Amino acid sequence: MGTAKTPQRRAILTGGLAAGAALLTACSSKDTAGTGRAAAAAGTPSPSPAAAARPDSPWSAFARLMDGNKRWVDGTLQHPDRDPERREFVAEAQDPYGVILSCIDSRVPPELVFDTGLGDLFVMRTGGQVVGPVVVGSVEYGPMTSGTPLVVVLGHQRCGAVKAAYEALRDRKPLPGNLQSIAEALRPAYRETVKRQHADPVDAMVRIHTKQTAAGLRTNKDLAPLVKKGDLAVVSAYYSLDTGRVEVLTGAPSA
Repeated sequence: MGTAKTPQRRAILTGGLAAGAALLTACSSKDTAGTGRAAAAAGTPSPSPAAAARPDSPWSAFARLMDGNKRWVDGTLQHPDRDPERREFVAEAQDPYGVILSCIDSRVPPELVFDTGLGDLFVMRTGGQVVGPVVVGSVEYGPMTSGTPLVVVLGHQRCGAVKAAYEALRDRKPLPGNLQSIAEALRPAYRETVKRQHADPVDAMVRIHTKQTAAGLRTNKDLAPLVKKGDLAVVSAYYSLDTGRVEVLTGAPSA
């Protein structure tokens, strides 16, 4: 999972001694978005549409994601960063602008839902987007090692994992094998759900769990300082299978 700030290959792609010198200077900079801006400053085209302006703030990363989701909903996809030049560009280093923690559901692939491409996102997927030490460490990786400015916890409509957990906890009938560990991870959301009447308790549990997970990450001892400084936003969101739209629940950054 290399996160070197600027691949040497980029100096070749942008061409010219002046551009090469600018990029070598950018290599020593702590600016994680240096690769795209160096190419833009050199006045040369970037290898792929989104590579020249990697979002470097929580708001700009959030705006990029939501713009992509709008294209997904509208059917006006751009399929950015999905060509051989992009593959070559990120082969030696990566600098994703977002972290997505979502469910394993086959109908909710983050790269499609947000119309992104190769090297744009760190993606973790677990049943019901539940977390544990390894998952939390994976979420922390981007923000703590390369300044990734945005984390999105993405729940979704008609989540089978949450439904199975809800029914198992309600009926006190453990799920088979390690599936029960998912139900146990969802127990706090279940407890919150049953405190009040919901027309659709499973959907309510999805939303509650998603918000709880984001809140836990937002106050995590390692991520909280980044959030406090304004370098990171942790957003909870909900994906509609019916419409394709991502609804923000909590934590949307301001411009």
